Amino acid sequence: MNDSRLAGEGAMVRRRRECLTCSERFTTFEMAELVMPRVVKSDGRREPFDEGKLRTGIWRALEKRPVETDDVESAVNRILKRIRSLGEREIPALRIGEWVMLALRDLDQVAYVRFASVYRSFQDVSAFEEEIERLRQEPTPEEKKQQQSLLPDED
Repeated sequence: MNDSRLAGEGAMVRRRRECLTCSERFTTFEMAELVMPRVVKSDGRREPFDEGKLRTGIWRALEKRPVETDDVESAVNRILKRIRSLGEREIPALRIGEWVMLALRDLDQVAYVRFASVYRSFQDVSAFEEEIERLRQEPTPEEKKQQQSLLPDED
């Protein structure tokens, strides 16, 4: 006996199965393994895409910041979806970094500046000041959440 349903926002298939030997029922969750592109580093090295590295980098920038886990996971999933939708065999690390910065800017401005300072190798205080001034020109993440979107969600 086999009963299948979509789970995990359609990313997984939940199956109820029955052992042919002992007739016990059990559940499996199956997910398609998608091949991610290789990441091309700025020095030309290529390495496999590492979702853990992406998630760790985002969480490091958000350390001790009041951001909901669900919001972070949603941002990570949007980035993963963008990477998969390219359909490319390779992707520059710089492009992924830009997407992370956009996600962080929407989540938390302090985390964004933290990440940007490392990612863009800020050399002095004036670089921080310029980035902060750019942020002042934009609505805060809280203000963005209150605005009603005219476009459908990317999720």
